Amino acid sequence: MTDLLRYESLETTHAKARQIRRLAEKTITRGKKGTLHQRRLAAAFLTDESVAEKLFKYLAPRYADRPGGYTRTVKTGMRKGDAAPMAIIELIP
Repeated sequence: MTDLLRYESLETTHAKARQIRRLAEKTITRGKKGTLHQRRLAAAFLTDESVAEKLFKYLAPRYADRPGGYTRTVKTGMRKGDAAPMAIIELIP
């Protein structure tokens, strides 16, 4: 999930994308609240300090007036090696 917030888009299996979506929605909502407690919870969950800073400085204001639905998942087909369903998950601009 840290990479989703860092790059704002990534390709992974569909099952992982569904789980990342749940976590990303909660984390961005924490960013919108912006209290010290929410900052500490987000920093404990994210593995990179610069991504936590990006969340509170850039992403939270971008979604300030949006009540939810910060991500989009698009199925891209099957992976060649093991035929796992793949998807692209991205943050909505």
